[in-house]
Amino acid sequence: MKLFNEFKEFAVKGNMMDMAIGIIIGAAFNKVVDVLVKKVFLPPLSLLTDGVNFQDKRIILKDAVNNVDGTIKTEEVAIGYGAFGEAIIDFIIIGFTVFVIVKFLNKLRNKAQDTKDKTVVTPKDIELLSKLTDLMEEQNKLLKLSKK
Repeated sequence: MKLFNEFKEFAVKGNMMDMAIGIIIGAAFNKVVDVLVKKVFLPPLSLLTDGVNFQDKRIILKDAVNNVDGTIKTEEVAIGYGAFGEAIIDFIIIGFTVFVIVKFLNKLRNKAQDTKDKTVVTPKDIELLSKLTDLMEEQNKLLKLSKK
């Protein structure tokens, strides 16, 4: 029963919901990047390389062997470096996109945490800490003046 209560507390606190939302958004983002790479970036790159399809690029280590009736007896053994190159392009695009998003979110967070900027609502905890800092500075000035 204690395990169930701990699980309920975990789920209610939002950790599970945050994780589920992250997974769903990540899956959708993966589809967007996949289409972006395959349908936007690779076709012009393929055009520059005389219509080469990167997915088909591979080094054949052992050819496939067919039976007399045309069925495959043994599969081809090949290193698919084209698929690897496409995965690297995916990684670069995802990395750059995440970098841009994080940079944008940090800019928004920094703007929200600036108590002097009145164009954005400052979170209450930051506002209270700022007021506390101002009060402590004022108190320090008064203490310095009283010692003189």
